[in-house]
Amino acid sequence: MVARRLRIVLSAGILLLPICASAQEVTQQRITNMLGQATKAAPVIDVELLRQEALANPTQNLKSLPNWSKVTNLPQMVVELNFVNNSVAIEPQSYRTIGLLADALHHPNLLKYKFLVVGHTSSTGDPKHNLQLSQDRANAIKEALSTTFAIDPNRLYAVGVGQEYPIDGVDPTAADNRRVQLINLGVFTSKK
Repeated sequence: MVARRLRIVLSAGILLLPICASAQEVTQQRITNMLGQATKAAPVIDVELLRQEALANPTQNLKSLPNWSKVTNLPQMVVELNFVNNSVAIEPQSYRTIGLLADALHHPNLLKYKFLVVGHTSSTGDPKHNLQLSQDRANAIKEALSTTFAIDPNRLYAVGVGQEYPIDGVDPTAADNRRVQLINLGVFTSKK
């Protein structure tokens, strides 16, 4: 099967703008530093409202949606992952990168935070299928982090937005548009 490149966006700055970084540059320290750049309290985010807005407005710019605009400037960063084409199966070589993400999320500087995993696809294929595929890939990353790497699943929230917000707007079918974002949502409070 052909592997497709997928990006996880985790950098400080405007939502969905890529930071040029190759997978070779990804380190636990870099991830920890970028995701830990929360300089003020994050806004209250209702993940279910994000999901509902994305589903109800599949052709609208996410930044223009009321709840999505709240996550625009939260800490993020870009790393690459590979999935089997048109699948949620994570390619084995990507587990090293997911492991680096997990190590960073276990770091004392990030233990207090919760994260939003946002799935995206390219425009190859049917938009409804892409919306579901993006949700499934976000869920796959959340599951890998919580089961394989023991990240508290209550710190992770997954939502898919399909093909509607490409990084490469010139070529909406480009592999760079197939990605997952990890966004720091602010302080996590345990439900114990």
